Amino acid sequence: MGLPMAYLERRINGLAIGWLVYAALVGIGGLFALAFAHAFVHGGGYGYGPGFGHHFWRGPDWPIFALKFARIALVLKAGLALAAGVGLLQKATWGRTVAIVAGCVALLSFPFGTALGIWTLVVLLNRQNAWTYEAMAR
Repeated sequence: MGLPMAYLERRINGLAIGWLVYAALVGIGGLFALAFAHAFVHGGGYGYGPGFGHHFWRGPDWPIFALKFARIALVLKAGLALAAGVGLLQKATWGRTVAIVAGCVALLSFPFGTALGIWTLVVLLNRQNAWTYEAMAR
């Protein structure tokens, strides 16, 4: 049996706020991590010599590629979480699908992402809740 519409709407609003907070945490934490990694790769004045970028496996290109990949991954992960939060908050028809995809991706980010992913999947994958969400989206 599904949840009443008002109760499910409160749960989805809480879930949306959770996704927005998670997007902010991922974005801010990722920016700090990228700043540290950039300083480490380029020898950012910590007194450890020229840094990782000049003495790594195949020369200086590998760490630079890894930093570019990390930037892209950060933008995609934070953007997906932000889209899930906004979609659920607006009760958009695409919001449920984006939140389910974001929940599956977030399962790998222990502990907060895992908890948020499980919460998302439990709430949104229930058949009755899916029907109720579709009714709210109309």
